[in-house]
Amino acid sequence: MEGMRNYLTEYRHELQRTFTGTSGTPPEWVPRLAEGNDAGYHLPGSAVWAVHGHVATIVAGIRVLLMQALHPGALAGVYEHSDFQKDPLGRLANTVRWIFTVTYGSKEAAETATYRVRKIHERVQGTYVDGNGAVREYAANDPELLRWVHVTYADSFITANRIWGRTIPGGPDAYVREWAAAGRLMGVENPPLTEAQVRDELEAWYSSGVLRADERLAETVSFIRHPPLSPLLKPGYRILFAAAVASLEPRYRTMLGIRAARLGPLPLPAITAARAVLWMVRLALGSHGPSEQAARRRLQRLGYAV
Repeated sequence: MEGMRNYLTEYRHELQRTFTGTSGTPPEWVPRLAEGNDAGYHLPGSAVWAVHGHVATIVAGIRVLLMQALHPGALAGVYEHSDFQKDPLGRLANTVRWIFTVTYGSKEAAETATYRVRKIHERVQGTYVDGNGAVREYAANDPELLRWVHVTYADSFITANRIWGRTIPGGPDAYVREWAAAGRLMGVENPPLTEAQVRDELEAWYSSGVLRADERLAETVSFIRHPPLSPLLKPGYRILFAAAVASLEPRYRTMLGIRAARLGPLPLPAITAARAVLWMVRLALGSHGPSEQAARRRLQRLGYAV
């Protein structure tokens, strides 16, 4: 029993290090989510809290990285202007910070965090070749690229929640509608408000010919498939990666060059095996993370019944 407790403690610390860059105690920005004088963009009982508070978001995160890489403009921005290969976990921690701040923080905190991201994006510019062979300019704050990132995010989080998550208050449409606030903060003009609109937009992107499969994409997929994780996390990540791949439409798997997710001798299908890994993650991290707890403290201070 003592050995199991020690294992779970080490496992929890590795998970925390991977997602936030710290272990044992939350990063400095988490307790500050209890600060602020407004309720924020999202409340307990919202669709966003239901989705982002579930461990299925881990698979959603892998899935959205794969989807976003299909747009050569989005990929060029990451490939040419970030240190994702040298410090992928640092980039992940920054992304987690923004998502959780918009989800659980006050409006002021969410807007400040978004301003920081958009300032970083100002220097991310260049050119890329689209799937039609046309050379195009890109900038990370361009509405077109921001829209692709937002739409693939919504699609991936809805899909992962449908397979591994829980019932969403108001259904998937409520999640898309609520998370549109994050899109607007980032500069997405008229973001989709229903799941059907998300799927229509993805279909339009695919039909446009802009998406592209090339050597850069293959290299990026390989990196996402084999990130520099702790040996303790690698077996579970292998399963979650395979599950994320299994959740993709076949046409996207084909473009990504990963037609089938293989788990070697593992007897269970990837989607089923992922449930066991996510259960383990939930056991290690608990049901209510420190970001949610900090948000609840702020809401209680403001007089909300939480």
